[in-house]
Amino acid sequence: MSQPDGGSVGARPVAAELRWAAQRLAEAGVDSPRADAEWLLCDALGCDRGRLLLVDAVSDNARARFHHAVAQRAERIPLQHITGTAAFGPVDLSVGPGVFTPRPETEFLADWAARALADTAGTQLVDLCSGSGALAIAVATLVPSVRVTAVEYSPRALHWLRRNVDAAAADIAARISVCCADVTDAEQMLELIAPAGVDVVVANPPYVPDGHTIAPEVAHDPPEAVFAGPDGMTVIEPMVPIVADLLRPGGYVGIEHDDTTSVSVLTALESTGQFVDVRAHADLAGRLRFATGRRADGRTPQARGKMAG
Repeated sequence: MSQPDGGSVGARPVAAELRWAAQRLAEAGVDSPRADAEWLLCDALGCDRGRLLLVDAVSDNARARFHHAVAQRAERIPLQHITGTAAFGPVDLSVGPGVFTPRPETEFLADWAARALADTAGTQLVDLCSGSGALAIAVATLVPSVRVTAVEYSPRALHWLRRNVDAAAADIAARISVCCADVTDAEQMLELIAPAGVDVVVANPPYVPDGHTIAPEVAHDPPEAVFAGPDGMTVIEPMVPIVADLLRPGGYVGIEHDDTTSVSVLTALESTGQFVDVRAHADLAGRLRFATGRRADGRTPQARGKMAG
């Protein structure tokens, strides 16, 4: 069979290449060696994963690319950095050094946000610490009526955020506004976004406590997008009361967090006195992954100082 990359057909069949790659990745400690091997081979061949079964053998050129990519993955370089893309719910995103690589578990938060918008007939969503734009673009794709404000502070992450928004379908990109702001700076945030007018706020902020052991792949993410002080709360804690001011009465917030800080995030939401129905949510592995709350009626905005985000 001719190969998608147009090179000559090599002697090694696809099945043999995948067995070799999966074994090497497993020995390197990669969590999903077979799946990663398939994604890397698809990238080398220039084909969709669904077409992999239709390919008989790997061309010499594609095999060389594949072996180089497997060697990189065995060094625990993130799969997404090697292929240049990250699948996230209904969208594919460009990612690389300087921006946090979106994880599959964050898709639970995107699905929750889409349901919250549908249940409340909401049309305004704010994505705080937007990074690559994963939540912003995914929710805008899932909910055609929503308008999204994506807020990011890091100049390097803003590059990827704007790139992904620009690459989205025109009807989706037209509904997403990108803002550069510190999500812990109340004055700055309330100048950018009118208070009491947002239906849903989502956030996947830095939340790993300093010193916690992280996977080798996470070490390739920007530290400022991962770590958040000794308790993992240096962004979430000052951000929560600002979220309360942004939301309309009855509006919802969803915040992803470390699996060790669920109680701290629930406490931060409850301690404002402005959220009800505060709940913890687990992922498929049973780890507490994000917290949600609903903005109560009545407002008591408080003066707040600035903190770096």
